[in-house]
Amino acid sequence: MTAATGPRQTASVVIDNAAVATLDAAGTEHARGHVIVTDGRIAAVGAGPAVRPAGPHTYLDATGCLVTPGLVNTHHHLYQWATRGFARDATLFEWLTTLYPVWTRLDAEITAAASAAGMARLALTGCTTVADHHYVFPTDGGDQIAALVDSSRRTGLRLHVVRGSMDRGRSQGGLPPDNLVEDTEQALVGTEEAIRIHHDPDPLGLVRVAVGPCSPFSVSRELMERAAELARRHGVRLHTHLAETLDEERQCLEENGRTPAQYADDLGWLGEDVWLAHAVHLADEAVQRFGETGTGVAHCPSSNGRLGSGLAPVRHLLDAGAPVGLGVDGVASNESGGLGEELRQALLVARLREGPRGLTVREALRLATMGGARCLGRQADLGSIEHGKVADLAVWRLDGLGHAGIADPVAALVLGPAPLAEHVFVGGRPVVAGGELRTADLDSVTRDLRAACRRLTEVSR
Repeated sequence: MTAATGPRQTASVVIDNAAVATLDAAGTEHARGHVIVTDGRIAAVGAGPAVRPAGPHTYLDATGCLVTPGLVNTHHHLYQWATRGFARDATLFEWLTTLYPVWTRLDAEITAAASAAGMARLALTGCTTVADHHYVFPTDGGDQIAALVDSSRRTGLRLHVVRGSMDRGRSQGGLPPDNLVEDTEQALVGTEEAIRIHHDPDPLGLVRVAVGPCSPFSVSRELMERAAELARRHGVRLHTHLAETLDEERQCLEENGRTPAQYADDLGWLGEDVWLAHAVHLADEAVQRFGETGTGVAHCPSSNGRLGSGLAPVRHLLDAGAPVGLGVDGVASNESGGLGEELRQALLVARLREGPRGLTVREALRLATMGGARCLGRQADLGSIEHGKVADLAVWRLDGLGHAGIADPVAALVLGPAPLAEHVFVGGRPVVAGGELRTADLDSVTRDLRAACRRLTEVSR
């Protein structure tokens, strides 16, 4: 399938004289090294100066910089860029009941503007891949999935569209208004259609599709079970929110007699093809079960803090062998919307829970790179800087006031002020150069976002 395949970078790129953190299995790092990109893939990485190719190439002297794999955002809601600042002091359920009525007015034009803005911000903070969980399909809302895909092409970021769904409105004990949910068949048909039209398994392609019923408290048991069957029939991945708050746990126990993790296990929703957002409230046996089954977790520390949801057991999940990646989550619950800063947030939250050894600086960086790639099933082609892998790269300038004097560049990146990326490459194509977005006009993206926000929220505040 070629519909969603991104542009190819055919000329070589040479990044030279930089510190390089490869994030390979051995944790190889070079205090002064190079990376060479050809045809969208890593052609060479090593210590010392690069041997420049004879043919045409772009040369980047990255003295004072650190090169890492591009960051992988494992959980987002891009449409929420149009509704930042609502329900500022609310729990998750209060926040949802405030925002659902606003989201009923969402249309494809608003989603396109919000998602382009969200991807632009992500790119500037070192992110090259975003998994966007889109579960809101208002009546007469247009083609929401196409709007997201168009924004991926506009900004040049790699997109995993999680085609979400809800079939449990208020009349059936759910939180969303009935006019914001689909019936079960409609949700399944829409999901299968998204896979057929947009899913591109080519490692260099820009768009893949996953299956993502929203959450056990907004989705019927039938939809959860049939969605899992659909995903596995098509060979795509599964994603949902799980164990985010104590309110969710209480409701799940009342309705099913099971914790959210136990309920997910009953429904066949644990496995190597599944990653789950938040997973804050997990019993020890659930943590072990995630590790045994290879179930991934999208850890969203800033969003969890914004909503007061709790501290996820990241140290225990890692020790159990579960894949753990980082997620920004929607910016209606994390108004900053950048991924680079989640490195520091993840480290601080883990240490608040477990003490100073709760997470190391290199583990924090691994969450945002190889950990995220594992959650998305992309460990063979993303998440580390190794020969033959896709050239998704972030170059961080660390020689300014905020980082000067921190000898360890990884510590500077994670513990220092979150820098904007100096350069970002997706499949070898420059998305950010010199700290500026190069794939789209940022002023135009910002104007479109302002107009979309006004149109969606002018009668809601």
